[in-house]
Amino acid sequence: MRIARNGDRTLEQAVEKMSPFERKNLLLSYAREDEKKSAATLLDAGRGNPNWIAARARESFFLFGRFAMDEARRSMRVPGVDIAGMPKAAGAAVRFQQFLDAHLDDAAAPFLRDCLSYAESQGFDLDEFVQEWTEGITGCEYPVPERILKYTQEIVRRYLLAELCGGKEPSDAVHGATADAAGHTFDLFATEGGTAAMCYLFYCLKSNFLIHEGDTMALMTPIFTPYIEIPELNDYDLEVVNVNASTMRSDGTHGWQYPQEELEKLADPNVRLLCLVNPSNPPSYAMSEESRAVLVKIVREKNPNLMIVTDDVYGTFVPGYRSLFADLPYNTASIYSFSKYFGATGWRLAVAAVAKKNIFDDSIAALSDDEKKTLNSRYSSLGDDIPSIRFIDRMVADSRLVALNGTAGLSTPQQVQMSMFALQELMDRGHLYKTKMLELVRDRFDCLWESLDLKQDPDPLRADYYSIIDLDQWSRKLYGDDFADWLEKNYHSLDFVFRLAKDTGIVVMDGGGFDAPSWSIRVSLANLQIDDYQRIGEYVRQLLAEYADVWKNAE
Repeated sequence: MRIARNGDRTLEQAVEKMSPFERKNLLLSYAREDEKKSAATLLDAGRGNPNWIAARARESFFLFGRFAMDEARRSMRVPGVDIAGMPKAAGAAVRFQQFLDAHLDDAAAPFLRDCLSYAESQGFDLDEFVQEWTEGITGCEYPVPERILKYTQEIVRRYLLAELCGGKEPSDAVHGATADAAGHTFDLFATEGGTAAMCYLFYCLKSNFLIHEGDTMALMTPIFTPYIEIPELNDYDLEVVNVNASTMRSDGTHGWQYPQEELEKLADPNVRLLCLVNPSNPPSYAMSEESRAVLVKIVREKNPNLMIVTDDVYGTFVPGYRSLFADLPYNTASIYSFSKYFGATGWRLAVAAVAKKNIFDDSIAALSDDEKKTLNSRYSSLGDDIPSIRFIDRMVADSRLVALNGTAGLSTPQQVQMSMFALQELMDRGHLYKTKMLELVRDRFDCLWESLDLKQDPDPLRADYYSIIDLDQWSRKLYGDDFADWLEKNYHSLDFVFRLAKDTGIVVMDGGGFDAPSWSIRVSLANLQIDDYQRIGEYVRQLLAEYADVWKNAE
């Protein structure tokens, strides 16, 4: 690598307004050029697409598909033409057991048998349950209910209780909880990935006059870039207050927690909406119990009408994780995606969870008469009693511009796979998958930081899905304040990631695009082999040392 003074910053200035994900694509093109010119192998530690998949739930999906086709042909068979019918419910569970008996040599058969046993233990109607899967996997019916299939909701609800709520139904200390006959206190809307849930939530909030142009919302930063960009769109045009994870440890490194003075920003009743990713992206830290307690106290005592959207996708990477949804269910909508933990980004599987008693419904009920009249007109095609339509059901309708509500819903094959992923975890009594998953990302984290010669102590709040390397902090530690100040003065903050891609074939993302420190980089620990992280760390060290050589020679 050869570094000269960065006199021309035209490229960096041209791309700094782009989304960091768009910049990543540009970096990939540079890295591919380097791969052609040298023996270096391209290493993409940019986008967080995991390089693992949950195999058993997928094998079971495909084996169950064979049973579903047997059921379809049992219902209708047209001689000479490959046309089958609709799977039937009557006797389906017995026939499924017989199918499994005939496929004992298939590795997925024991899992599917356990699924049936689990369904029985939960009091499910087994014929109904099996038919939901046979109809679902063949995709022969519209999703009904549109919001989520009956048993998909039952299974995924139990999964979220275990993973996000400590195994207990969320109950608000102030507002209590409304439960159905089965004791369930929240409902789910199955969506095409977490990003779709984000879109539907924001759109429904705006459509129902819960947020207006010019309103103030808060973001707990650093944060996944779309949460930064969506409020700026002219569709929403929201004012944003950042609540910064700015705590520092005694050794001068980032703690990535939220000090009280930052959390106190949420006490302002003008802040109507709060969005957070927890554990955070990119720092990859769960909110501490202390920070969570302060936030809960502020909401209850100072800003009880605050609406909260928590993105809990990385929660499964932190043992004993607890979502804000568990502590503030009245105020909070939770988004959970299956994409990362189960290696299922291509499946597009997520749910939005909303408590049966919630601020969204109560705020709609408190709207002005003119606003209610507008909403009565908007949702008139859904029935006569518009005020009784809950926020989560309005989300479903809004996801299809209301008029197409009858064809709303996540595709049924996706919902079957979602159920199987959730069941894989629910039935893993020894937590073998979770133990191995946490070990896998933790080992990659350790390898990266050891290669930087900056070994980190274990932290039970760290998810280890990403890691932020603060180059400014590191350069001050290695070479002193004068060097760090010189680096910032003479080089654009994007210079480092561009040089790394061009000269080594390594792609990382700049932290500034996530409202992390501008001279920081985000390394995904999800999508490369462990030895690759040693190479990344070594090249990052080497590149910083070469900047230091330029500085020394310039003195």
